[in-house]
Amino acid sequence: MKVLSWILVLLGVAGLLSVRIFEDRIFYDPFLNYFHEADKQAAYPDFEWGRLIISHLFRFILNLLFSSIIIHFIFKNKNWTLQGAALICIVFAITFPIYLYCVFTKFEIGFLFSFYMRRFVIQPLILLLIVPLFYYRKQMLMRNIS
Repeated sequence: MKVLSWILVLLGVAGLLSVRIFEDRIFYDPFLNYFHEADKQAAYPDFEWGRLIISHLFRFILNLLFSSIIIHFIFKNKNWTLQGAALICIVFAITFPIYLYCVFTKFEIGFLFSFYMRRFVIQPLILLLIVPLFYYRKQMLMRNIS
């Protein structure tokens, strides 16, 4: 059973990697090349608000699904999986409107600030905090039981 859990964790990681690798084919993101050039003088791309928002929401849902799979099969605790998903949703609910404001103002708030807000929106960075947090939590619970 442990081997199956690790295979499912690896499939979750493969899913996250696939979202990243195929991002230019799966999602509508006119800012992909804009930020890849890392040039503050690059032309601000034309875009459609509706498609941009729907695409980011779809990407978030995929990242949430794969992140939840990883959390669930590492810790095998439904409550922790739900807590992890809730934390990911909270971070998205905070960063997505800020990123949309940055887009609305054509990144006048700051190029690097906008770049990193975008990272929190399109990448599952919070997962890198949740897994060690839950691992520590598990260790503390095991220590208290002993």
